[in-house]
Amino acid sequence: MHVFYTPDIANTQELPEEEAGHCLRVLRLGIGDEVMLTDGRGFFYQAVIAAATQKRCMVKIVSKTEQEPFWGGHLHLALAPTKNMDRMEWLAEKATEIGFDELTFLNCRFSERKVIKTDRIEKIVVSAVKQSLKARKPVVNEMTDFRKFMERDFSGQKFIAHCYEGEKPLLRDVLHPDEDAVILVGPEGDFSPEEVTLAMEKGFQPVSLGKSRLRTETAALVAVHLMNLTHCK
Repeated sequence: MHVFYTPDIANTQELPEEEAGHCLRVLRLGIGDEVMLTDGRGFFYQAVIAAATQKRCMVKIVSKTEQEPFWGGHLHLALAPTKNMDRMEWLAEKATEIGFDELTFLNCRFSERKVIKTDRIEKIVVSAVKQSLKARKPVVNEMTDFRKFMERDFSGQKFIAHCYEGEKPLLRDVLHPDEDAVILVGPEGDFSPEEVTLAMEKGFQPVSLGKSRLRTETAALVAVHLMNLTHCK
């Protein structure tokens, strides 16, 4: 059964316009057909199409089911986007399929891209949520200056993955199950030494993601996968 993203379904019992168009014009579903909905906040809704026009699709909720979280803690990935947006879109899709809670794009000193269209990333994340049958949608934040991001308070563990020399345990060896975790991944040119120093002053622990030299999006996906495996219930 197809899943539709309906963040306001508890109040409107109507599919958003884009989802309604896909339901009615692409899939050619009609009155009486059953559909599965998710609000992105942890719930699935079984529903039946009650009324439909060219642009609107009203539904009747039959049942509501909460999906238990697949992992413990709040998993937050913060990274500098690459110049090639295709790589960031690929990352957003795959990271969502694997599982995490929040994505923040960082504007760092050596960032190749200073502006990012989060609405496009948001659509990819929503699509991945539906495809992977998850009832919780990761939060997608706007581009944030690195220093401003450092001013935020984070609960749980804090990590930074950089390429400079120094003691860096493997991320997999220091993660604590069921504890909130945020990890920073830098641009292709890495974080600046000043950014690394600032992060460490703010309590971020340097970590390694392995012996291979990884592209930004690969490093970010490895980090998400390790966090997910460690926190998986």
